[in-house]
Amino acid sequence: MANSSPASFLTQANAILRKNLTYQKRNIWSNVRLIMIPFYLCVVLVCIQALFDSQVNKSLDNQCGCKCIHKTGAEKCQMVCGVEYSTREQGVFCAIPKPQPWPPLILIPLPRYGAVDSNLTDVSCKQRNNCPVTILLTGRNQSLGATLSRNLLRRSFAMNYSDLLFSLADNVLATTYKGSPTNYLDAGIVSDRFIYNLQPRCTQNSNFSFSIGQPPLNFTKETRCVQGLNLWRNSSREINNEIFRGYYKGNPEGMINEFVAAYDLLDTNRTNFNVNIWYNATYLDDSGNRPPKLLRVPRLVNLVSNAYLQYLKVPRTKIVFEFVKEMPKPETKLRLDIASLIGAVFFTWVILLLFPVILTSLVYEKQQRLRIIMKMHGLGDGPYWMISYAYFLAISTLYVICLMIFGSAIGLKFFLLNDYSLHFVFYFLYINLQISIAFLASSAFSKVETASVVAYIYVFGSGLLGWFLFQFLIEELSFPRHWIFVMELYPGFSLFRGLYEFSQYAFQGNLTGRDGMKWKDLSNSSMDEVFYIIIVEWFFLLISAYYMDKMSSSGKGLLFYLKNPFEKFLSPQSPSLQNQVSAVSVEMDKLDVIQESEKVEKLMSERKTSHAIVCHKMKKVYSGRDGNPPKIAVQGLSLAVPSGECFGMLGPNGAGKTSFINMMTGLVKPTSGSAFVQGFDICMDMDRVYTSMGVCPQHDLLWETLSGREHLLFYGRLKNLKDSDLDQAVEESLRSVNLLRGGVADKPAGKYSGGMKRRLSVAISLIGSPKVVYMDEPSTGLDPASRMNLWTVIKRAKTNTAIILTTHSMEEAEFLCDRLGIFVDGRLQCIGNPKELKGRYGGSYVLTMTTAPEHEKDVEMLVQEVSPNAKKLYHIAGTQKFEIPKEEVRISQVFQAVEKAKRSFKVFAWGLADTTLEDVFIKVARSGQDFNVFS
Repeated sequence: MANSSPASFLTQANAILRKNLTYQKRNIWSNVRLIMIPFYLCVVLVCIQALFDSQVNKSLDNQCGCKCIHKTGAEKCQMVCGVEYSTREQGVFCAIPKPQPWPPLILIPLPRYGAVDSNLTDVSCKQRNNCPVTILLTGRNQSLGATLSRNLLRRSFAMNYSDLLFSLADNVLATTYKGSPTNYLDAGIVSDRFIYNLQPRCTQNSNFSFSIGQPPLNFTKETRCVQGLNLWRNSSREINNEIFRGYYKGNPEGMINEFVAAYDLLDTNRTNFNVNIWYNATYLDDSGNRPPKLLRVPRLVNLVSNAYLQYLKVPRTKIVFEFVKEMPKPETKLRLDIASLIGAVFFTWVILLLFPVILTSLVYEKQQRLRIIMKMHGLGDGPYWMISYAYFLAISTLYVICLMIFGSAIGLKFFLLNDYSLHFVFYFLYINLQISIAFLASSAFSKVETASVVAYIYVFGSGLLGWFLFQFLIEELSFPRHWIFVMELYPGFSLFRGLYEFSQYAFQGNLTGRDGMKWKDLSNSSMDEVFYIIIVEWFFLLISAYYMDKMSSSGKGLLFYLKNPFEKFLSPQSPSLQNQVSAVSVEMDKLDVIQESEKVEKLMSERKTSHAIVCHKMKKVYSGRDGNPPKIAVQGLSLAVPSGECFGMLGPNGAGKTSFINMMTGLVKPTSGSAFVQGFDICMDMDRVYTSMGVCPQHDLLWETLSGREHLLFYGRLKNLKDSDLDQAVEESLRSVNLLRGGVADKPAGKYSGGMKRRLSVAISLIGSPKVVYMDEPSTGLDPASRMNLWTVIKRAKTNTAIILTTHSMEEAEFLCDRLGIFVDGRLQCIGNPKELKGRYGGSYVLTMTTAPEHEKDVEMLVQEVSPNAKKLYHIAGTQKFEIPKEEVRISQVFQAVEKAKRSFKVFAWGLADTTLEDVFIKVARSGQDFNVFS
């Protein structure tokens, strides 16, 4: 049953949604395998973490040390663990209920890097390793600065070993060790070979030794005196310049003048104590990290504070900085989450693996021309984009939700510590961007294989570049941050950056026992920057993808609005030659073609017409390539096809039939001329033309996994058929093309034979009773019985439909077509019904006679007697064929002549036939080609 109104937006959306869901149902196991990919990779990460835990986190070297204590008379021993049984590296993991107090130390440079004499010119101390420890001072009151400088370091001391820490507090002890994450075993005391004692001037008794700690963690340290040099500078700018020039840049041979510290006394006086302190916070430890420096800073504050108290002339008043120590702590364990550290590259690959799936799906529809065949049957761009986008978004969202569920279920800290909502929002934004990229990239590919290779190179290349290049640049603080922003404009790097931030927060959270990333950390982690980039790119690329799709579907180039101003001067033919050819063609045009052109001209002047198809002087020229001249495929075609007529297009290969069909179906735009279908211009209103059009292409364009019934349901919905009308139309279509037997209608189309696919394609083109149908060789590959049945269906369908049919079967053309047009080299050579064409171009009989070879001359003489103008078409092995003009002979004369010949010599076989449509086709085709060569 036909529905005159076109399908609405929602009806089209419903049709493609149902088709996609059915297609997805057919590919359920492919979806399951896709969803399981995150699970497999999460399991790989868990295995890597388990291996790392067994070899590193739970290694004996990374635990509190233990010792086997034998009991008297027992064979077994008891394991006792504690800091006293640990190495210095293991001690940090032990329970320390009573931390060891350590004398406060300041950080000094290595002797070979220290500043030189007071003029900073004598570098000989660097070879002797006895350069002074230099402290710079400045302020507004130089006399005050000189006083504080004299009071900064003590000139003499007396050791009291009964109260060791109190005695050491009177000395300025220093170390070259930068500090460690904790002070339970101070690296300056435990690991440094010497402890340095700063004095204004070193004497012979300036060195001393002391023992600290309880057995077995007791240490005897030798202190060596090093001169403390206090230098005044006139401004903080001078100090800043000297400190910067003395900054150690990793070149041992350079002229380094490092300083211990610098004090800016500002406006300090007797009633106001105001000081700024410089200290070196740029050192890196062996692993490239910046260890804590604040453990060494309090002693610097204590020095200047005591100097100020002495300046106030209260010599016996001082702040005794006796020791530093940590708070008590329980036993800890090494918790390095390697899965989080490498999770950035792993989950980059996991998320990006959706990209090849989406891209190949889009390119597959393009390669198999499924997109264009859907459009030809009335599917608009709006419903296609909305449903396709929502379809891929739903699959991608389910994918990332499963990723989060799998990762959390198997215990990955990457998911457990970071906020789930932050995870989801980040993934949701990125999969939208990824879908937009896939839509945009699909316009650049025409083959699935090429698109798949490029997509997987993008996937794995992005992960590897992110890991080995982008991550290195992020962590290199000297690399300009604005270039990091530029690199994040590449979608693969923006994804990696977000996952990198998640991994760092998860790693640190697991290490310290805190939570990972929360929404409040967004701005501190650069995630807000990544969010902005993804949102802007998503919007921009989605618009670009839609624009590119419209350009490719309309057949226009990206810069279609730019015209070549010299195009008319670059024509392969001069105007005079073109005029000559046009004049010749007009003179030699056949009367029937002229009449058709006049009819079209009259229809073009009318506002309304009953003709479903009207073509007016259509022309298609393909531009020349590789030095070849332009190819004229269709030359000034004028044609009118009323509703209820089947018009057959005949012609040799390359005659222009396919180019004409492609123009009428919107695949290519005509170079000039116009055409109207149901009153709509194919150049301006093709979307409205599609709503009343059906197409049976030369090659079957079907989904391999959808059944015949599901194909017809989909295209029936596009034709606005609903409910019982739709079911009835589908059943009638299946029955008419003989696809209801044996359950064939519900089998996947991929299992159909070639003939069954052809019948299904014809049924698709006719469902919904479209007003115009184009059929390109519809009966190709069918057996005689199926072909006759199909012809009957087509003949019944043309009642209210205009059908344009191309075929190479003359039998099919005679059976189906009300009128025929023969195309040769882009021109319509003749037009009319089959009987008229045979009468116009077939004014002769064909006589065939077979005799013995020695009687061939007798046969020729016999034919010449009957018709002097007869032409011999061919002869072979005694068989000869002659063309006899009808006006010269009657059929009875031929019979009498043959009977006379039988009495003279033996005639094995003979026959007289009228001209066939095939003879007309060959004759017209040859004459048309001869004309084109001449012209």
